[in-house]
Amino acid sequence: MLVYDYHHHTNNSFDSKAIMKEVCEQAIERGIHEVCFTEHFSVNPKASTYGHMNFERYFSEIAACQKQYGDELSIKKGIELCEPHLLRDQYKKELAGKHFDFILGSVHNIDNYKLREVIKREPETAYSHYFSEVFELVSYADIDVIAHLDLMKRYAHPILGYYRYEDHASIIEKILTKAVERHIGIEINTSGLRGGVGETLPSLDIVRRYRELGGEILTIGSDSHKVQDVGAGFEEAIQIAKDCGFDHITVFSNRVPEWIKID
Repeated sequence: MLVYDYHHHTNNSFDSKAIMKEVCEQAIERGIHEVCFTEHFSVNPKASTYGHMNFERYFSEIAACQKQYGDELSIKKGIELCEPHLLRDQYKKELAGKHFDFILGSVHNIDNYKLREVIKREPETAYSHYFSEVFELVSYADIDVIAHLDLMKRYAHPILGYYRYEDHASIIEKILTKAVERHIGIEINTSGLRGGVGETLPSLDIVRRYRELGGEILTIGSDSHKVQDVGAGFEEAIQIAKDCGFDHITVFSNRVPEWIKID
């Protein structure tokens, strides 16, 4: 089985200590065909991700890894933008002249509060507020794929329990319809299979509905922040993709999608 892992964080992100070369070596050891690094980046001074990213260092490390490991591993250059539907002019300015293969968009903060803080402030509406923010993301951001679409459950499920798809079907349908309309994909993020959530981000229901609505762009990402998590959960993710009607996954070069048939 060819594995394309499209979500990795290294010490170029504020919340990881992983070394890029070690991630590449682990990927090669595990028989992974292609990785895409997607470091956190925000232009919002109130966000945790602000001020950490050094693009010159990041691009230099990518180039060095491509030179050293390129015969054994395809290495793509990506980024995960935090709330890129906000402060769009600042994002455009900061990213001007920088070239990526792949751009993830995510919601980690709402009204400058981290998701775990949103749960404490408004437990009754935390899930609905989150999905509404994701709809703004998919409506206005310049991204290729929505990262971990139902991320709120990572923080909410110990306190509020898991959301029921039926309770949020209307806004989820709007998100997925807009994604299809704008040719934006979703990912099966396997990090939820680790660390207590017990399921992928998003859930199978969302992946299936995206496909039913005509969605074709689907990436798989371990969302690794530690070297040992590279490629984790991919057998489960591939099975979910198949169960939801996908016979392919998607990879990117220069932000142009390419479809890879699932074995």
